[in-house]
Amino acid sequence: MYTIVVKGKPQGPYTLEELKKMEIFPDTFVRKPGMDDYKEAHELEELRELMGFRKPKHTPQYFASFDQRLMAWAIDFFIITLVYAIILAIAVVSIEDKDNRIALVATVCLLIPFTKFLYNVIGESSKTQGTVGKKMMDIKVTGDDGAAISTGTALVRNLAKIVSNMTLGFGYLYCFLNKKQQCLHDSMASTLVVKDRLL
Repeated sequence: MYTIVVKGKPQGPYTLEELKKMEIFPDTFVRKPGMDDYKEAHELEELRELMGFRKPKHTPQYFASFDQRLMAWAIDFFIITLVYAIILAIAVVSIEDKDNRIALVATVCLLIPFTKFLYNVIGESSKTQGTVGKKMMDIKVTGDDGAAISTGTALVRNLAKIVSNMTLGFGYLYCFLNKKQQCLHDSMASTLVVKDRLL
């Protein structure tokens, strides 16, 4: 039995046979027993077979927002910086020479962005499809088809961030200019950042 949303109001429940006689569109919201949230009709396999809808590549209403992505970045940056700060504090205590201390601090400053780069590549291409920050914000990185990405794609995505940074931030604000909320580096790597949803 299926409940559908028509003009903003739930209607039903209906059987599959009843739905077949109705005017159902790919983006019609549908809910069936066992689901905690409505899904678009083209996301349900049985409705795709019944109505002839194509399998969705992505679900627009579940793309991660800019503030979610920014918060995930801040969490990851804080964790990495904190780890290095602890290591640096321990190391500085044992180093008496001032020049060596300065050199150590400079090295750590260079290692932080490099570590974050590697961390992003490894995290985004892992089973969790994201870093700790992304996991805490319930978002993950996928390909344009909604599937997990390879290490190579994660590498391209994070290298492309150099271009996004070179545009003085426009590469990140680009997410406000397209329906899939892709930053410039996402567009270049054919990736998406999506948020978890109720099923």
